[in-house]
Amino acid sequence: MPGYAKDKLKIQARLRRIEGQVRGIEKMVDDDRYCIEVLTQVSATRAALESVALQLLADHTEHCVAEAIRSGGGNRHVRELNDAVQRLVKS
Repeated sequence: MPGYAKDKLKIQARLRRIEGQVRGIEKMVDDDRYCIEVLTQVSATRAALESVALQLLADHTEHCVAEAIRSGGGNRHVRELNDAVQRLVKS
């Protein structure tokens, strides 16, 4: 079971809203909206995706990493977590 199982419905709903935001940005470009308005929506969408990523990281830490540590195999999961955090910070 994935670490995000308890939040799966919430994450799916949030991703659907983000998908709608992206479609809205596309429509703004189609409608030749002012650049700053489009950039504002891009920023909001990016923040929403980062929020989902943080939720997934928290769930992974609290479930997968914690369980691996309890069972004695936490080193690999901790390295995976650190790598995931690095990728998110760099993006």
